[in-house]
Amino acid sequence: MGNRIKENIENPEFLERLYREDKKHFERAFFEIYPELSGSPMADFWKARLVFGKQREESTGVLKNEILFLIIACLIAGFLIKLPDIFNFKSESYLFYEKNAGLVVFLGLSVYAFLTKPRFNSKQLIFTMLIFAASAVYINLLPNDTNIHSVSLALLHFPLFLWYLYGLLFADFDLKNKAARIDYLRYNGDIVILANILLLAGVILTAITLGLFSVIGLNIEDFYMEYIATIGLVSSPIVATYIIKILPMVTNKIAPIIAGIFSPLVLITLVIYLISFALMGKDPYNDRDFLIIFNLMLIGVMALILFSVSETSVEKKQRFNELVLFALSIVTLIVDLIALSAILYRLGEYGFTPNRTAVLGLNLLIFGNLILIMIDLFKVGFRGKRIQDVEKTIASYLPVYLVWIAIVTFGFPFIFGMK
Repeated sequence: MGNRIKENIENPEFLERLYREDKKHFERAFFEIYPELSGSPMADFWKARLVFGKQREESTGVLKNEILFLIIACLIAGFLIKLPDIFNFKSESYLFYEKNAGLVVFLGLSVYAFLTKPRFNSKQLIFTMLIFAASAVYINLLPNDTNIHSVSLALLHFPLFLWYLYGLLFADFDLKNKAARIDYLRYNGDIVILANILLLAGVILTAITLGLFSVIGLNIEDFYMEYIATIGLVSSPIVATYIIKILPMVTNKIAPIIAGIFSPLVLITLVIYLISFALMGKDPYNDRDFLIIFNLMLIGVMALILFSVSETSVEKKQRFNELVLFALSIVTLIVDLIALSAILYRLGEYGFTPNRTAVLGLNLLIFGNLILIMIDLFKVGFRGKRIQDVEKTIASYLPVYLVWIAIVTFGFPFIFGMK
């Protein structure tokens, strides 16, 4: 959306049509890119119009509807997460939370998204609910045994599949809209930051509440943790989404700062880690636990790169941040090559298992993605290309991850068996 606005800022008819198609998405995207457009008469006009429109909406009670929709979505998520208590069955025996926690969170987010959409689309609603229902049936029919590696991998990848489904809803089911994919990554960065702030505030509130009630002799700890804390936990992404919708100017300023701070810190940490790794003579080839930690670190840094690229593009050209991301992509590629060599060695020594195959596939995907991102970041840093070119590469690669996630989630239990 942001790229379409920038490209057509001097085309008032196109902007008007784009605005009427999705006012909320247009408004959020416009304020994200406004620093790049400030000074343009058309941009200043749209800023004045959107600010005035927002004030008018608040005066007519639109925010009250948003709060009502927020409460409905949170109540649905809270009800679903408490099904074991309502129907009195042991959640541990059925792996209820392992199988359904992601389903509850993304269903709650999807409900809120449909309730707040400017236009109701029954086909989209039916399709989404059918996918959720079919996925819920499948995941709950899997054996209740996490010692079965193919099943545990399916449970681990299932929330990622739902993440893609929610992303499809976020992009209004426009499969070709790459700009919406980057908006979705940016939204996820915002939601992670805000959700963690909310959870930290929740921890403080919990400590104060339990302390106050204990003073007067009431022990509400069990009730509070089982109901208030649990429902608050699954509701935090929905509340964070609500904050992003009503306060886009605030959230848009936080995420780029976080990305700008953490990218160089992670780069320094990784370089020191690799030097220490070489000096200490650690062996990733025969140390399984070390290899697992190595891969978790790789996934985390890769996620940071994707997030940082999407946030850096919001601001005006920042050469330092772009060079940091280029250096970070090189170092992360070295980490990935070490992990890949260790995985290939273990495959040669011990053969294929569900875990080794899943890790190999993921590392190969990350390796391919990193190569493309590194090339684009080199062009951005030294050839004068725009950071938006990196965005296009990231957006184009996202469906590749989806294919692998679907294979692990729905194929591995049958390919490797469930014994």
